[in-house]
Amino acid sequence: MSAIDRETLADRAAGALMGAFIGDALALGPHWYYDLDELRARYGPWIFDYTAPMPDHYHAGMKAGESSQAGILLRLTLESLAERGGYDEADFCRRMDEEFFPQIDGVPMHGPGGYTSQSIREAWRKRVQQGLPWGQVAGNADTTEAAERTLAIAVRYALDPAAQADAVTRNTVLTQTDGTVVAMTVAFGAVLGMLVEGHALDASISAKLMARVKSGALPFHTVTSGNLQAPKAGAAEAPTVGRFPSPDALLTPSSIARAARDPDVRIEPAWKASLVYGMPCAVYHQFPAAYYLAACFADDFESAVLHAVNGGGQNLARAMLTGALVGAQVGLSGIPPRFIAGLADSAALRAIVQRVAAQTRAA
Repeated sequence: MSAIDRETLADRAAGALMGAFIGDALALGPHWYYDLDELRARYGPWIFDYTAPMPDHYHAGMKAGESSQAGILLRLTLESLAERGGYDEADFCRRMDEEFFPQIDGVPMHGPGGYTSQSIREAWRKRVQQGLPWGQVAGNADTTEAAERTLAIAVRYALDPAAQADAVTRNTVLTQTDGTVVAMTVAFGAVLGMLVEGHALDASISAKLMARVKSGALPFHTVTSGNLQAPKAGAAEAPTVGRFPSPDALLTPSSIARAARDPDVRIEPAWKASLVYGMPCAVYHQFPAAYYLAACFADDFESAVLHAVNGGGQNLARAMLTGALVGAQVGLSGIPPRFIAGLADSAALRAIVQRVAAQTRAA
């Protein structure tokens, strides 16, 4: 790999990570408004920058540009990756035990970032109150909570899909156990890793992901051959132990990217993707909307994240995931400087992001 290629790779990796922090912070103020009329009445017709939460709403008391708990946990994950040189599960768990769990008490509207998600509350109760070991504290929440931190792992191992899938899976199941949630989280990481590599989020990305399934790099079960053709007559089925039962989570991105580029398929304005795919928190609402916006605005970070924010509902997760996907496509150099300047503690965040981005380059 040439010096220019290494620099470009590191730029995309840093863009993905900083993009996630920016998306998270942009949605902090207008987070969780399911009544879009109320959202517009409070924040105007178009949210275009960091805003502070209202005193009677989620995250009350926090300032514009600060990170929610999702951003705080992403930072914790990055710090572990940076200091250990890669994913060290024991170190991650130690940080959760010593640095994070002492700051929460199992109450939703409390803790760093102003709100603690369901899966983190469940993990805290089992780990702290019940004294269960890691590996027995996860819950069945169907949210993108794990994806919001494992995106750091996905970026770190972007050049090693097998190691990436293994590490993302192991970190995800620390807090979330639902098989579909885990599969979709690992698939999101695989897509993000491909964008960091330099692949496009287009109609061909799923075929590339399926090639990695066939090679054994991605742990998804499939019986089809070629381009989803029928299996050969008499061919033995591959064992399913340790694999996700279907590759469907890997097929979704291509379909959505194809729709985003099809002139006969229009979501206008694009923020209404939240209405098409759904405004709630579950993975089956959030990932498709993020893929759509990231495909629509592959070279326009500002439009992508602002449409994610202005869609209401669980716009924080939507903007965070979209910011990672588009940040990987435009690179840190393609993110408007005003978003970095307005981000709380931006210098420290940029430093940790670039440390992990350098590890990706060296992978």
